[in-house]
Parts: sequence; structure tokens; C-alpha cells
Amino acid sequence: MSRYTGPRYKVSRRLGFSTLENGKELAKKPYIPGEHGNARHKKLSNYGIQLQEKQKVRFMYGLSEKQFKKFFTMAGKMKGVHGENLLKLLESRLDNLVYRIGFSTSRKGARQLVNHGHITVNGHKVDIPSYIVKPGDVIGLKDKEMKIVKESLEALHNRVEYITYDENKMEATYVRTPERSELNADIDESLIIEFYNR
Repeated sequence: MSRYTGPRYKVSRRLGFSTLENGKELAKKPYIPGEHGNARHKKLSNYGIQLQEKQKVRFMYGLSEKQFKKFFTMAGKMKGVHGENLLKLLESRLDNLVYRIGFSTSRKGARQLVNHGHITVNGHKVDIPSYIVKPGDVIGLKDKEMKIVKESLEALHNRVEYITYDENKMEATYVRTPERSELNADIDESLIIEFYNR
């Protein structure tokens, strides 16, 4: 199954979870999409609950099923808690960090910036969105005069604590891997582990 490129609001409403992390999708219509969305209340099985939790994270980070499974396997080989390692790995992806820095207002836009070669890591161009950034790496821009990036930075209200940003150089440093408490509290990663280990 390839990466989902359809309407994001519809997915968020179906999952009952803001995949864009701003809550706008659910503010106006906090029920599932469709003609009878407001009236339908389907009770999910254990499998359904686990699948939904996995889909939440997959759609939030904009990954295909194959990519997500690859990250799940990588997280299992690391020391520590499997579920937390998975979320930390996903958070360390270059496209996600470009979004967290504020170079783009969405992960989709951040992915495009990386794909088109506008992003550098430690001074070298990196055009792979799934590139895993290591603590201490510096993320910058190839062209510091991009209008879309400037508008995005102006729209940013607050930045995560595991990233430091230098406004003069327009560069950010990935200081450390995030703590679980700094990541989305609406995700129950243990359900994802159960889903793949069933």
C-alpha cells in the first residue's frame, strides 16, 4: 500500500484524532465522515482498536505501511521500550524535524522541501525525507530567501524543546531525542506493539 495522498481532514475525522496535530479537522465536524456520520457509532473489536491506533501514527507522520513496518522493526532492535523507540525514531525523521523547526506548516510541505533539495544536514544537501537525524546534527536551508519558509516561520507559535533554533543563521540543532512526555499524549503505542505481535 502506497503513501496516502488523499484528503487529510476525512482521515482525521474517521480516526477521531487530529493527524495534523492542530485540532482544526475535528473542530467543525467532530464525527466520522459520510451521510450518516453523526448517527453511526460502531463498536470496535480489539483488532479494530489496535489497527486504528497504528493508523493514527502512520497517517500523522505520512508513511506507507511498508515504511511504518520498517521503522517498527528498527525500533525493536534498539535498547529500551519498543513503543517509545518507535515514536522517537519517527520523530527523528528529517521531514518531521523540518516541520517541527517551522520551515513548513505541515509534514506534507516539509517532505516536499526535503525532496526538492532545499534542506541541508550539517551543511550537506539531503533529499531523503526518511533520513534519520542524529542528536547534534544541524538542519539548515540551501536558500535562506524562500518566501514560503519565511511565511511558515512567522506563523509558528512555539517550537519543541529538543530543537534549538538560530534565527540569524536560519539553522536548527537537533539537541536530543525527545522524551515520551514531549510526544503526542493521545497515542497508545502499546496497542501498536500488540497489533504487530498478534
